[in-house]
Amino acid sequence: MKNLNDVCFVVQARLSSERTPGKMMKPFAGSSLVQVICEKINKSKIIPPSNFYFSAYEQEIIDVVKSNNLQIYYRSKKSAMSEGPMQEVMEYHDKLKYKYLVVISACSPLLKVETIDNFVKSFLQSKNESMFAVFEKRNYFWNENHDMITNWPEGADALNTKLVESTYEAAHCLYAGRMDTIKNGIWMSKPPFTKNKPELFVVPEYEVFDIDYPWQFNVANVLYSNDNIEE
Repeated sequence: MKNLNDVCFVVQARLSSERTPGKMMKPFAGSSLVQVICEKINKSKIIPPSNFYFSAYEQEIIDVVKSNNLQIYYRSKKSAMSEGPMQEVMEYHDKLKYKYLVVISACSPLLKVETIDNFVKSFLQSKNESMFAVFEKRNYFWNENHDMITNWPEGADALNTKLVESTYEAAHCLYAGRMDTIKNGIWMSKPPFTKNKPELFVVPEYEVFDIDYPWQFNVANVLYSNDNIEE
């Protein structure tokens, strides 16, 4: 059982996205992605405000975070523009003095507060040192050589997703691991990942619609605005 006081919670965002420039502050469902994630953090029943930091460089983002009474880690311009290494992107790793780090993505606006809280609870209770959110897929897959890599269901004579075994896809929304390994270029676990390094936490697929491209931003806008989203 981990001590909640040993865990730091971080959301980081920037306006320099190459695929969807400025997406964090673009109008989104009458708000913005930054405002949406700030509201979720404030509604959390488990994340202590004193342990939470929003890592940001641009004043536009900082102003929104401040209006939500959340702590800010003042990210450098170099970090905000960086694509790596991880020590540069996560430059707070040796400045925020915590044993563990939970990173929450601001690019999955459909992610529910309850799911975030359940992830945190599971990490606190886990004996493992890292955790990563995934979602279940029941489908057929081929590799780059067009060889099928999905095990064919025994007795099946045609494609049938009801019979195929589950595969798990990275959700890219919730991450947890030790803070002190980041300085060595290791986040969550040393690659290649193996069983329980990191431990997988399964989340509903419809909650982890990740915004990278403009079309995804537009679709997420519609979905988020729909009060009748169902699994």
